[in-house]
Amino acid sequence: MSNIYSFLSNVWKDLLEENKQNKAFIPFVLLLITLPISMAINNILLGVFFISALFYIGKNKLSFYLVYLVPILLFAWMSTSYFWSIDVKRTLSAIPKEIALLLVPMAFMIIPAFTREQKDKILKYYSYAMLLYVVFFIIRAFIRYVLTNETSVFFYHGPDNDTDTGLVPRLLNAIHVSVYVAVAFFYFFIKEHKTKWEQLFILLLFVFVILLSSKNIILIFVLLILIQIFFYSKVANRLRLRNLTILLLVLAVVISFGKIKERFLIEFTSNTEKSLSHNVKVNNEVGVNNISIYEAWNNEKFTHNDFFPGTSFRVYQIRMFTEFLEEDAIFWKGFGLNASLNKLLEKEKYYNLYPGYGKFNFHNQYVQNFAELGVIGFLLLLVILFINTKKAFATKDFIHIAFAILMISLFLTESFLWRQRGVLFFMLFYCLYNMKVDYRLEKK
Repeated sequence: MSNIYSFLSNVWKDLLEENKQNKAFIPFVLLLITLPISMAINNILLGVFFISALFYIGKNKLSFYLVYLVPILLFAWMSTSYFWSIDVKRTLSAIPKEIALLLVPMAFMIIPAFTREQKDKILKYYSYAMLLYVVFFIIRAFIRYVLTNETSVFFYHGPDNDTDTGLVPRLLNAIHVSVYVAVAFFYFFIKEHKTKWEQLFILLLFVFVILLSSKNIILIFVLLILIQIFFYSKVANRLRLRNLTILLLVLAVVISFGKIKERFLIEFTSNTEKSLSHNVKVNNEVGVNNISIYEAWNNEKFTHNDFFPGTSFRVYQIRMFTEFLEEDAIFWKGFGLNASLNKLLEKEKYYNLYPGYGKFNFHNQYVQNFAELGVIGFLLLLVILFINTKKAFATKDFIHIAFAILMISLFLTESFLWRQRGVLFFMLFYCLYNMKVDYRLEKK
């Protein structure tokens, strides 16, 4: 107990010391490490972080960097879409959820730049916090398994927002948590000299990402591990084919686990031209048809027995977007922020989908931006990703590279920035890693 107290005491002293150098340090750390907690706490801490930045008004020259201005422009365009939105009520309620696009870059324009050492400490505290969350969710899963004897408690999340039966609550979203944990994983993984405890942390975080069963994230996650080993680690030149073979065998064993294998197989079988019938119970129906990618794009009608695996459903959503482009004048301005729901519901009825599919958004950030904010909103998103990725590879900071690649790939399958935690997570790391970017506009 005394060792724990001593450790926490040293951490607190370190935080206070860094906060003397930059009054936004502790608020920023607290904001990052509380991401998986309730949004009420996130909102309060976002306000505290922004207020801490205001202490520097008049003391520092404002940093009018393009890296900060583009997200602010995107938020301004989102807010302006209220005036042409086809669903004013939903647009108005969505604008406050995107406030991180405005407040976080504005705060970074005001505060002194974090030093390299401070950035490293921020990432350290974030990574250890994510590790604690992982330990908590794994212990919770074991307790639930003892009580229910259900192996599903070790995978993914519950089936709906009201049922918390998976590894993480559905409101947190397993795919999003995968990204949070993946960033923490690379903090420990890229260390040249690892303690036995850190090796254990790496294994725990790796297994947790796999158990969350996000196919896209698992593939990108493993790819990033291989890139780090073969191109960025100091042992890269000493590696042999044997090492790669061992790593791939380990991955194959992990993916062969029942629940994870099932999720990959469903996606694999959806890549055929015809749907596959099976006796799995989905939406309380027996004899459900897995809709293939081809059918999702080409079928003129569907039935209530048709089930869309993740990839097929995203292809269907892209198809709906192309139809909207032809049917509605959305190229320049879009439907309005978060205003496409009624249009998707109309398509659900027109194509006779099982009720509920139309309530999902596009599950693709690029399409979501284009459909609701037009080509201008789409281009602003691309500029943000371009700036972030270019800086990541220019600095050769592998965690920044991992963050950039994870975001680009995640945006293909998730409307990440349309979730309040998602936009907050993205903006915090985006601004942290691009503080000294060279795109500067001089104040007149």
